Amino acid sequence: MREAYHLELGQLATKLAGMCSKVAEAMELATRALLEANLSIAEQVISGDEAIDDARSECEEQAYALLALQAPVATDLRTVLAVIHAAESLERMGDLALHVAKVARRRHPAPVLPEQVHGYFAEMGRIAVTLARKAEEVIESKDVAAARAIEDADDEMDDLHRHLFTLIMNKEWEHGVASAVDVTLLGRFYERYADHAVSVAKRVVFVVTGRMPGTTSGDDL
Repeated sequence: MREAYHLELGQLATKLAGMCSKVAEAMELATRALLEANLSIAEQVISGDEAIDDARSECEEQAYALLALQAPVATDLRTVLAVIHAAESLERMGDLALHVAKVARRRHPAPVLPEQVHGYFAEMGRIAVTLARKAEEVIESKDVAAARAIEDADDEMDDLHRHLFTLIMNKEWEHGVASAVDVTLLGRFYERYADHAVSVAKRVVFVVTGRMPGTTSGDDL
């Protein structure tokens, strides 16, 4: 019985890692759609979001079943709770990729981004996908040091996000209010995507150590 139970816990981690892969691919494609004004890629992201939603539902259903039937404690309980919270963060990451794709579709065939900020979003997209891939790795490895390093990588995203505002607010911005609104919203989508990747990594730290990063104490549940 316990062997089957721990097999199910392993399956949960595998499903969660699979969600990371899905949301990484979604943001990679959404960024391409944005940078290339590519409608077919944008539509691919939009139609694929349902699979991410379904994956979250599957993770949550299995996690709640384990809570109800097995009454886990200590590390096992932390694992189940972490899956529930991380699946929510990953589903939101998928939604943020969806938002990027919808902006690209709404503006098609016109490009969304002025050339002035094109490079910023290419880099933000790269960082976002890297963070999701790293989250996938730490879920599989439970490497606390690697999980904590994700927060450091998020600082790069925050720096880019802040710099976008200096460009938009500069008196030399010549692309109009509508473009400034698009850039502001898109920057926020990428910044929040990275924040959720950090949240997933923190859940891994919680599973292994019993403490959420940023807290000074913690006991096994």
